[in-house]
Amino acid sequence: MSPSLSRLGTMLAAVLVLFTVSSCGYNTIPTLEEQAKAKWADVQNNYQRRADLIPNLVATVQGYAKQEKDVLTSVVEARAKATQITVDASQLTDPAKLKQFQDAQNQLTGALGRLLAVSENYPDLKSNQNFLALQSQLEGTENRIAVARRDYIEAVRAYNTELRTFPGVLWAAIFFRDAKPMAEFTAGEEAQKPPAVKF
Repeated sequence: MSPSLSRLGTMLAAVLVLFTVSSCGYNTIPTLEEQAKAKWADVQNNYQRRADLIPNLVATVQGYAKQEKDVLTSVVEARAKATQITVDASQLTDPAKLKQFQDAQNQLTGALGRLLAVSENYPDLKSNQNFLALQSQLEGTENRIAVARRDYIEAVRAYNTELRTFPGVLWAAIFFRDAKPMAEFTAGEEAQKPPAVKF
């Protein structure tokens, strides 16, 4: 056989191997893992945005509602606790760590709800442009958080499913032994109860 035919055969074999490996699903697990980590970064970014808005909101309310010190203090304390608990991408497989993060964020959500309820008692505050703008930004941020969490949950679902289904289960067993299922967000206990409606 001539050297040029031998080289051509080798090149065709290499192309065939590359095509087979690229279409076999080997890259699926790392790709899905990176997508889930990116979605987690979006979740953290939106929680940070909310944390950044809170000092301005508290200062605005404080100017009008000086006697509501307990509510303002609880918001500041909940914000401090929520920003202290962080979960980086390497901890996404630890459900306890994710629950701790989620519980701190839920406490902050509750404190913010009480703070916004306080505004109902202060007509001047409710008409203050700064307060209205901050309230609008906070509501928008809460919507962004909900979307980011939904996207993260979907990315984790795809990743975890790949680890448990064929051919991903084979790739995980052979090449990605350290790949573990990622933790998902779960609804808090208060979300499981229907809201009380009083007339």
